[in-house]
Parts: sequence; structure tokens; C-alpha cells
Amino acid sequence: GAFQKKGHSARVLSPEEAEKLAKDQVLVSEFKQLKLEKEAQKNWDLFYKRNSTNFFKDRHWTTREFQELKACREFADQKLTILEAGCGVGNCLFPILEEDKNIFAYACDFSPRAVEYVKKNALYSTERCKVFQCDLTKDDLLDNIPADSVDVVTLIFVLSAIHPDKMHLVLRNIYKVLKPGKCVLFRDYGLYDHAMLRFKSGSKLGENFYVRQDGTRSYFFTEVLLASFFVQMSRGYEQVVNEYVQRETVNRKEDLRVPRVFLQSKFQKP
Repeated sequence: GAFQKKGHSARVLSPEEAEKLAKDQVLVSEFKQLKLEKEAQKNWDLFYKRNSTNFFKDRHWTTREFQELKACREFADQKLTILEAGCGVGNCLFPILEEDKNIFAYACDFSPRAVEYVKKNALYSTERCKVFQCDLTKDDLLDNIPADSVDVVTLIFVLSAIHPDKMHLVLRNIYKVLKPGKCVLFRDYGLYDHAMLRFKSGSKLGENFYVRQDGTRSYFFTEVLLASFFVQMSRGYEQVVNEYVQRETVNRKEDLRVPRVFLQSKFQKP
């Protein structure tokens, strides 16, 4: 079983968890950090080479959690244009296209291999989707998408994989293609999520920023910091919703309780 609650309160650590995080203060060397940044694309490409399309489950919860995918229409059968920034192999993209026939989707990913998997999917159609490789921190989205043309941008478990110093570049890039009055729908790892507590000593890159064994990286957001990335550093977004989603997954057989923490948010272009 599992339960879920939403709100503005961060998860409270147990004394054991707090002690573990307090002890883990040694950072990965600057040399290795620069190497990880340089090889970020290669590491994600290898991730998809190892896992093919089998690692992530299809996200059929997207339209349930983000009602805006339907609510942003001005009339019932209006055709929507969406951008999935960081589409991976299409686990979110294809369920959305299946559930809503009146959507055209732009989709991009850092990994060329992930983009190829999307193109090989039986559900991929150039009439309904345009997918392209893109480094959101430096490749201009306007090369593939007209300015002010997108109704909804989804940014789901993407920003956390990017160095915190470059996150504002992604948000400014997205801003250019979003229509005025329309939103970015965001979901990603929150502070003190179970994944953060599982990192072994020697994995820390900075505050709330870690590297996995395969070289991919993950940042864990606070509500306040996420708002600062969107509203202050990216100069232009307005906060609509920004809250923690806390889930506790319970395995009764093994008596295991796994605390998951995500940030689920909506930021609007005025």
C-alpha cells in the first residue's frame, strides 16, 4: 500500500537519517566533477544503452496529476501543442499521445540514443510528434520550435539531472517557446527523498547534489530553491503551484516503509 500527501512542509528526518547526512560532508574532487560535467551526455547515452526502453515505467499518472493537460483548452476539441523537455525514451510522451488524440508534441532529449528509441517506437508518428536531440542548457529550442507556440511544457524528472549552475539556462530556453499565459508543469525529486538517503559516502557533489555509480547525477529540490530558479534566476515566470508530494510506499510483507518526496509545481509565463 501507499499514501500520499501534498503541502509546503518538507519531510522531517529521523535522528538516524539526520546523522547519516550530517556525517557525509566530503565532496567529490573538482577534477572528477569537471569530468562528470564534460561526460554528462555520454553517461546518459550509456544509461540508455544498458537499459534500453525497460528502465522507467510508462507514466500513465501524468494526466491525472496534471489536469492542465486538458484544462488549458479554450474549447473542447482544441488541438494542443506541447513540449516534453527531456523525453527519455517516451515513457511520458506516448501515454499522453494515446490518451489525447488532439495533441501535437515536440519532444527532445540530451541523449541521441534516447531520441532514436522514441523514433523506433511503433506509436511514433511525424504527424503527431517531432522529436530531436537537444542540450537544453545551450541548444536554442527556437531552432526546432516557433517562438510563443507551445501550450504546455512538461519538465518531469529532468532538471535534477542538470548542474544547478545551469538550471536557469534551461528555464530561459523553454520560456522562449511557451505561449504567454501558459505553463510549465514540473515534477522532480524533493529534499530527503529515499533516493537521496541511499547515496553512499563519496557521492556528494554539492548541497543536495549527488552522483550515481553510473555517472549520472541527481539534485534534490527544496520548494524555496525551485521557486528561485523559476521566478528570480529565469526572470519572468510566475508561481501558480509549488508543493511537496510525500508518498510512503509500504511493503507489508517485508515491513519496509520507503519515503518518497517529490516537488510538483506549475509556473506560468505572464
